[in-house]
Amino acid sequence: MVNERWVTFFSEGSRVVGNLFLPTGMQAGERRAGIVLCHGFTGVRELTLRDYAQRFAAVGFIALIFDYRGFGESEGPKWRLIPLEQIDDIRNALTWLAAQPEVDATRVGLWGTSFGGAHVPYVAGIDTRVKAAVAQVGFDTGESFLIDVRNERERAELRHHIEEDRRLRVLTGRGRDIDPFERALANPHASGFIADALRRHPHMRCLLSWETWEKTLEYRPLDVVAKISPRALLLIAAEQDTVCLPAGYRRLYDTAGEPKKLLTWPISHYDIYAGEWFDKSANEAIAWFDRHLKT
Repeated sequence: MVNERWVTFFSEGSRVVGNLFLPTGMQAGERRAGIVLCHGFTGVRELTLRDYAQRFAAVGFIALIFDYRGFGESEGPKWRLIPLEQIDDIRNALTWLAAQPEVDATRVGLWGTSFGGAHVPYVAGIDTRVKAAVAQVGFDTGESFLIDVRNERERAELRHHIEEDRRLRVLTGRGRDIDPFERALANPHASGFIADALRRHPHMRCLLSWETWEKTLEYRPLDVVAKISPRALLLIAAEQDTVCLPAGYRRLYDTAGEPKKLLTWPISHYDIYAGEWFDKSANEAIAWFDRHLKT
């Protein structure tokens, strides 16, 4: 059993909503290592983060999950998804977590999955407060996330839409929106998970601007991952991933310094959230944090 609190903090002036998970049996004045968890593209904190946060708290860590600005219960421009703005949210979450009386501010880590699995190496690369990081089924650059998974025709269409929308925003002040789930629901490796997620969490459904795709295409965690060392980075890739190709994590691993570890498992992107693969991913993260964050 763990204790859970509904919490809020501010990110760039907007109120962000989250949940804090604490181990049971903490003594007065005791401080524990803390972990901020980062979810995926258009996700909400209830989707996958709660299960991991409960696991982390059950073994002695304090874990924070939250909704990025504009999503879930958090304030901010509705459905605005810009990678570097989410980076600010994560860093503000780190600041809030480190300020809590139960948390040892010198032992704070990051965990992220999918889109959050790209954010974690980016934040760890630029923010030395992060003492250990775990990222799973993410990517290294926006190009690998958006371009490498498309054929030549789809790539040309994507770039055309991005350029046309940039012109439209400049000339009229307003761009076009797109349903981010349309492509995912057409992917046989993703459709079941996404359809079930939208059924269980209907407030996940959203429209995104083409600016999201433009700014994501420019996003490059690969450029800062070498700065994480001598702090610790664990990467977990899915060999059959068609959402975030595993080659991206190999490039991150090859570029990062020690201590580092790369695990590649024979699964697809969404298999990691259930059954034995959820257990394995949670246990590997716990072992990494035990080694690099608890002491």
